[in-house]
Amino acid sequence: MQLDHLSFAAGPDGLAATTARLSQQLGEKFVDGGIHPRFGTRNTVLPLAGGQFIEVVEVLDHPASDKAPFGQAVRSRSEAGGGWLGWVVAVDDITVVENRLQRKSVLGNRYRPDGVELRWRQIGVRGLQSDPQLPFFVQWEVDSGEHPSARASGSVELTNLQIAGDPRRVSEWLGVPAQRPLEGLDVDWLAPNGTPGILSASFKTPSGVVTI
Repeated sequence: MQLDHLSFAAGPDGLAATTARLSQQLGEKFVDGGIHPRFGTRNTVLPLAGGQFIEVVEVLDHPASDKAPFGQAVRSRSEAGGGWLGWVVAVDDITVVENRLQRKSVLGNRYRPDGVELRWRQIGVRGLQSDPQLPFFVQWEVDSGEHPSARASGSVELTNLQIAGDPRRVSEWLGVPAQRPLEGLDVDWLAPNGTPGILSASFKTPSGVVTI
């Protein structure tokens, strides 16, 4: 189990403008990630050092976005102004999580602009709205060379997260101490003053530390 990626919902100015703003801050270009047909969303991706990545995601005018929990969560966050949506941990065997949480994983997929389909299974996406301090789980069904982090330049590295939430609650959800999937990162857990979830993320870049 390890931190896989962070999701950032596009603001009212849309995916392209939000991506351009983050790209300027971090000094690296995002790539077009393609479309999630089951969720009614699309994304751009910035590979990070350490096998992680950031995705900026936008809801599409598509019926799937009204039915899929991920599409609903993206729409809600974007309508609230955009910003950090959630964090995601990768596991080697999601059946372990299924058995522990007593729920089934669902299939996720994305088609890149080059036609390559990325597939994974996931659990816990509904928490993006009900309790966004909690991550959701993914098990990738692609070769490591196709993982969204595979093309990282190594010049941008996630170093710190500020999360409004209760690490005990997160540990119960994960089944391991809350720090374990965030190994190598500094995490500041703050008491929620409103909606829990990611407050900020800091990155080491060639121009210094950038906090978003």
